[in-house]
Amino acid sequence: MALNQTRACSPALLKLGLGVMALCIAGYILGPPLYWHFMEGLAAVSRSSSSACPACDCDCSSQPLLSIPEGLSNGSFIDCAKRDPEVGEDTEKNFAELLSEELKLRETEALESQQRADRALLEAKKLTSQYQKEADKCNSGMETCEEAREKAEAAFVAQKKLTAMWELRARQRGWREGVTKARSQSQGNVQSA
Repeated sequence: MALNQTRACSPALLKLGLGVMALCIAGYILGPPLYWHFMEGLAAVSRSSSSACPACDCDCSSQPLLSIPEGLSNGSFIDCAKRDPEVGEDTEKNFAELLSEELKLRETEALESQQRADRALLEAKKLTSQYQKEADKCNSGMETCEEAREKAEAAFVAQKKLTAMWELRARQRGWREGVTKARSQSQGNVQSA
């Protein structure tokens, strides 16, 4: 019994079932448009092959289906669809006035926007100028400090040269570094006793 169930769900049978289902769905989707195209084609062929029906003669009058008696009709309703030169000019004038007002409004908005941009630009220029002044002050301070450092360094080098010269003179006259320390210590001991 288990063998019969496995054969019922074989891959080939499953593929066949899915193929039939795909064809049914395609027929369901594509069927109606194809049917109507086919029917239109048959109708066109049957019309061209047999001219059993003569062409229609249409003699439609220009009168409306309902006619209102002259006394009861409202003339303004009928005239509504007609072009009235006075109304057309008024409408054109109103339209032109509306357009000119719109243009003036946009011009005013553009002018205000331009003024805001000009104020912002002026403020940015002021801030830039202020920052530039601060930077110039800082740079001049740095230059002054650099000059003072260079002068101090030159003075230090000159002082070292002067010290070396005096030390050389002192050595030429008999000064020794260790001897003076010992003498100063012995003199300090003699004075304290």
